[in-house]
Amino acid sequence: MRKSLQLSLASVFAALHAVLYFISFGLWRNWGIYLESIEGIILGPKVGFMAALIGSSIARMIKPDDFWMFGIIAEPISVLVAGLLAKTKWKPVLGLYVITLSAYFIHPFGQSLPLWTILDVIIAFFLIYPAAKFRGNLLELNFKHLPIKLVLISFVCIATDSLIRIFLLIPCGLYTLFTYFSTFEGLYGIFVEAAVASYIEDLIVVIVSFVMGVPLMVSVRKFKLLEGKNQKER
Repeated sequence: MRKSLQLSLASVFAALHAVLYFISFGLWRNWGIYLESIEGIILGPKVGFMAALIGSSIARMIKPDDFWMFGIIAEPISVLVAGLLAKTKWKPVLGLYVITLSAYFIHPFGQSLPLWTILDVIIAFFLIYPAAKFRGNLLELNFKHLPIKLVLISFVCIATDSLIRIFLLIPCGLYTLFTYFSTFEGLYGIFVEAAVASYIEDLIVVIVSFVMGVPLMVSVRKFKLLEGKNQKER
């Protein structure tokens, strides 16, 4: 990818990331999460991370909310994970999951909250290697295998978004910043409610990736926008 094209795409995705945040309504996260996997795959881990960081930061500077710090950290990391998996790099992602999940289960709250509330994250943990290694680099595999690879990466990506938010909330202690999390009972109720919404969002992300991501990736590959030496170096 030419540097000029790379910069243009990064700017477009950063703007899209911000716009989707502004028009969000419905579930507990924002519509920017539906862009994360495609953002990482097309831009690569490094450029994708920066585009998501810029987009999420600008959005929350213009329209701040109580949970602004969660999105600014979770969204870029999720894009980074998608970019790594698309390039078959699974070890850094596995390391991220081991550290964050271990911290969660070591914390007293992590031992007390229902296990079913993070089942999607646990499933994603076991899908990291298959998502990365299935038929090799996403930009080079056979078209008939593209939907499977894209869905696997998208699921791990959205689960990573949840995992980082959980890691910040509980092991990192950000729950202490909010009065409605002042007691374990208050945290329990909101955590369980958010988990149900999270599973719905997981399904939406997978559907969006299949319906919109597959045609987009087919077009990108058809015009060879991401092929060549520079793509491998991103």
